Amino acid sequence: MGPSVYVKVVGFRDVERHLLNTVFRLSMTRSISYGLWTPDAPISPGLVLIDLDSPEAAFELAAPNLGAPPMMICIGAGAPARANYAFERPLHWPDIVSAMDSLFDTDQAPDAIATQFDDILESDAPPAVKVVLLIDPSKEDRLYLRARLALGNLTEVEDAPTAAQALDLAKKRHYDLVILSLDVPDMEGWELIRQLVTLEPAMGRIVVTSKDKSWHMREHAENSGCWGLLEKPFDPLQIIELLQKI
Repeated sequence: MGPSVYVKVVGFRDVERHLLNTVFRLSMTRSISYGLWTPDAPISPGLVLIDLDSPEAAFELAAPNLGAPPMMICIGAGAPARANYAFERPLHWPDIVSAMDSLFDTDQAPDAIATQFDDILESDAPPAVKVVLLIDPSKEDRLYLRARLALGNLTEVEDAPTAAQALDLAKKRHYDLVILSLDVPDMEGWELIRQLVTLEPAMGRIVVTSKDKSWHMREHAENSGCWGLLEKPFDPLQIIELLQKI
């Protein structure tokens, strides 16, 4: 066995913490292993993994370094110059594992790392976590829906302003709920729904958002494989009713 590295984890969502625990668990059988650093650990962390979107990140970056600073991998925008690696979301965990290994001179090749971790990490989400994809060209509408979903304890949310970005995300992971505007700029909305419905493995429930409140619109959505329709402008009570049915 090779070296064991303590990793200080700053921030991150619950589902990402779950996947990090999977990384640590799987690494126990490899030439280099990782463990979660805690304040009562016998040595200092060798690596700090920072979620730059978390409130804790600012405190971590401002803290003085006593002795040799640990290696640093940042997730999100605005990584400091001293970061060894920086990644944007959506995360591809095998890439992060490969970066971690490169910092500590593992003998394993990147291809071997990807083969070992890819299938497991992409699917290893805790079953209680519902993952949501928002597809809407309006940033304001996406932010509003994020806030409403958070009130319903749906905090694992990714979003896309275009059909191309949405399909790229949908091909990489399963979403329990997709909320989709027909106004995407780069594809006819019903065609996007058709492509999402035919993906394997199948998406979860698809909900359309539209200013058209007609019976014809509702019938078209149902016949296209959609589970529901949210009217624009959004009605908070309608969203609450929708979330209660999930």
